[in-house]
Amino acid sequence: MRWRVAQTTILTALTLLAVGAGIWHAAVTKSDSDPASAAARADDPSGSAAVYATVDPAPAGAPLAAGFLGLSLEYSALEAYTGADPAALDPVFIQLLRNLGQPLVLRIGGNTTDTTWWPVHGMARPAGVSYTLSGDWMASARALATGLGAKLILGVNLAAGRQRLTDAEAAALVRGVGAGNLAALELGNEPDVYGVFPWYRKRGQPVFARSGGYDLNAFIREVRRSAVLLPRVPLAGPATAELTWLAGVPALIAAEPDLRMVSAHRYPIQGCLTDRSSSSYPSIANLLSSRSSAGLAHALAPYVALAHGHGLQFRVDELNSAALAGCLSRSGVSNTFASALWMLDALFNLADVGVDGVNIHTLPGAAYELFTFQRGPAGWQAFVHPDYYGLLMFAQAFPPGARLLPVHQGAGPVRAWATRGADGRTRVTLINEDSQPRRLELQLPFGGRQADLEWLTAPGIAATAGATLGGQTFGAETDTGRLAGTPATQPVAQLLGWYSIQLPPYSAALLTR
Repeated sequence: MRWRVAQTTILTALTLLAVGAGIWHAAVTKSDSDPASAAARADDPSGSAAVYATVDPAPAGAPLAAGFLGLSLEYSALEAYTGADPAALDPVFIQLLRNLGQPLVLRIGGNTTDTTWWPVHGMARPAGVSYTLSGDWMASARALATGLGAKLILGVNLAAGRQRLTDAEAAALVRGVGAGNLAALELGNEPDVYGVFPWYRKRGQPVFARSGGYDLNAFIREVRRSAVLLPRVPLAGPATAELTWLAGVPALIAAEPDLRMVSAHRYPIQGCLTDRSSSSYPSIANLLSSRSSAGLAHALAPYVALAHGHGLQFRVDELNSAALAGCLSRSGVSNTFASALWMLDALFNLADVGVDGVNIHTLPGAAYELFTFQRGPAGWQAFVHPDYYGLLMFAQAFPPGARLLPVHQGAGPVRAWATRGADGRTRVTLINEDSQPRRLELQLPFGGRQADLEWLTAPGIAATAGATLGGQTFGAETDTGRLAGTPATQPVAQLLGWYSIQLPPYSAALLTR
C-alpha cells in the first residue's frame, strides 16, 4: 500500500512537471548572442504567437525509398549542365547532385520530349522537331548516369505521330545510354494537352499534335501500337499535365503490361496568369499557401493508391513552382527564398501521401532554375538559387530508409514534419511561412541524446540571393558545388522532452536528436 501511495506521489509530481514544461520552455529561447533570436524576441516579447506540436514515437508509412529525389531536365538542357565533352562532365553540376546524398532518378524530357528525335534513314525531320540527338549526347547521358549511379527516365517523342520515329528513338536511347541505366522510357509529354497547346507554329499559325478530341483511349491505342516494337524495358506514363486521365490508369495498365510507373506533372501556380484574384496567380502568398503544398499532394492521394493497388510506382516526374505555359515562369516568385520554403513543405507532403518519387524540373533561363552555370577560363562556376537550398534541407531531413513520425499540432503558420532515420535519429523540420516570428513548443518522445538545430534563412522572403543553410552558403558563385563557411548548429535544451524554439520570420529549422 505504501508503495502505491509513493508511486502515485511520484506520478503526480512528474505530471505537474510535464504540464509546467511548456511554461518553463516559454523562457528557454535561443542564445542571446543569436541575432535572429534576439530580433524575434524583440518583435514578439509577449510570446503570444506560440505554436504547440507533439511528435509520436511510432513511425507511420513505408520507409522513404532510395531515389525519391531526382531532377527533371530538358533534352536540350543536358549539355548546358554537363558540358559538351562526355569525358569531362561539369564537376560543379555533378557535386550539386551528389550533395543530395542518395541514388538519384533523373528524368530527361519535358516539353522537348516531343520536339526531339533520333534521325531516321529516309525520313525528313518533322516540322515540329527542333532538336536532334547525337552520339555525344548519348555518351554524356550515359556518363552522367554511371558517374552518379543514377537511373534515367527518358521521354520518347509521341507527338510526331510517326511510329518509325518513336521506335527508332526508343531503340537509340536504350542502346546509347545502356539498358542498365534506365528506370523507364516515357512515351510523350503531357499528351492530355496535345489538343490544347500547339506542338509548333507554321507561318504564325498554331499546329496541334492531335485534335481537340484526343483522349485517354486514343492515347492507349497509340501506346499499344508503339509498345509492340519498343525495346523490352519498363515504361512510365501517362506524364499528364492535369489529373483527369489518372482515373483511367487501370485501362492503361491492362493495355500495356510493361508499364511500371504512373507519372504526372504538378505546378501549384501558373506563370502566365494575370488574374490576381485567382489562387493560381503567381504570387509569393499563393505559393506559400497550404493549397500549393498540402493541397497539391492530397489531390494526388487517390491516384497514388490506385497505382499502388496495381503494384505500380507513382512518380511526380516533373514538379516546380510556376508552370511555364508559354511563359518562362515568374521572376519575383519562383526565384525567391519563398520557393525554398515551398519546396521543403511540398516534398514532405508528397512523401506523406505515398508518392514514390519526385523530379524537380529545371532548365536554363527559367526563374525556377535550381542553378545557373557558366564556364570561363578558370573552369565551371555556378550560382545556386534559393530553391536548391530547400531541396538540400529536405535531403538532410528525410534520408532514404527514414519513416515519417506523426506530428500533432495546433493551428498556426508553423508546419512541422518529423522523421525517424535508419540510424535511429529523430529529425524534425520546422517551417515558419509567416512574416512574424513564432515560438514553437515542441514535445518529442523523451530521450537523452543531445538535440541540435540547423537553420535555413535568407535576408527576406523575396530575396534571390544570400540564403544560408546551417550557417553555410554557396555564395554568389561556387566552383566546387559544396557549401562554404563554418557549419553552425545550435544545441537546444529540453525538459521532459519539451523544446522551446524561436523561429524567425520566413525561415526553416532542422532539429536533429
